[in-house]
Amino acid sequence: MKPTFETRFAIGPNESKQMDTENLRKTFLIDGLFKDDAIHFVYTHYDRYMAGSAKPVNESLELETIDELLKEPYFLSRRELGIINIGGQGTVQVDGESYALDFKEALYVGKGAKKVIFSSAEPKAPAKFYLNSTPAHHSYPTKKIAKADANKLELGAVETSNVRTINQMLLHTTVETCQLQMGLTELAVGSVWNTMPAHTHDRRMEVYLYFELPEGQAVSHFMGPREETRHIWMHNEQAVISPPWSIHSGAGTSNYSFIWGMAGENMDYNDMDSFKVTEIR
Repeated sequence: MKPTFETRFAIGPNESKQMDTENLRKTFLIDGLFKDDAIHFVYTHYDRYMAGSAKPVNESLELETIDELLKEPYFLSRRELGIINIGGQGTVQVDGESYALDFKEALYVGKGAKKVIFSSAEPKAPAKFYLNSTPAHHSYPTKKIAKADANKLELGAVETSNVRTINQMLLHTTVETCQLQMGLTELAVGSVWNTMPAHTHDRRMEVYLYFELPEGQAVSHFMGPREETRHIWMHNEQAVISPPWSIHSGAGTSNYSFIWGMAGENMDYNDMDSFKVTEIR
């Protein structure tokens, strides 16, 4: 079964100011991920980023090219791919070599890999592969990154309700990539704020996938220029596109986890334009 896809066009901050809630969600919210036995992507014109999912349940799924979108003989002809599993145990086969991925384990697949196949160890507890892909200019080796291999940052404080662990998984400290960066942030029980104080980075864009949200809970994701922010209410296993001109922060009705993926011209994780909480409007 070929992957399905949607296209989202890039807009600027002035255009976003004119949007009501429905149009804001249509432009930036990514819904409908992790459907059984399907691969689905959203292609955004911010840095030609692709965010999607593969959920093999009853059969293995091959990552075939998307002719009308990529116009390439295979999906990774001119792209690189990051994968983080947020479901049951699964396997990713890359050109005949198999990589087992447990919950919250990652795999980087470099430009030029021709055959990528996703499968689950147990249909009753299928893998949920979250996929991020960006254009690539060089071929780097495929590499698995277990959670224990990630570079960990312990940030935040109980007093500000943002105690969190940042697991930097696809970063230059753990794996070579062209421009793709990915990681996993986990909020402690009792903490609800992520990425606060907020920041922008005009040199790269970002996508957040929120997950491990308990049933009946939600996250209010804040976006927009610092002087005129908007919000989008997010539910479990939904993602949101963050343009370079936008802050990206959230507050939940409980603690949760989220995967961040970035692409752009700058690979410096700390290249951020930060703002004081009192500066945000």
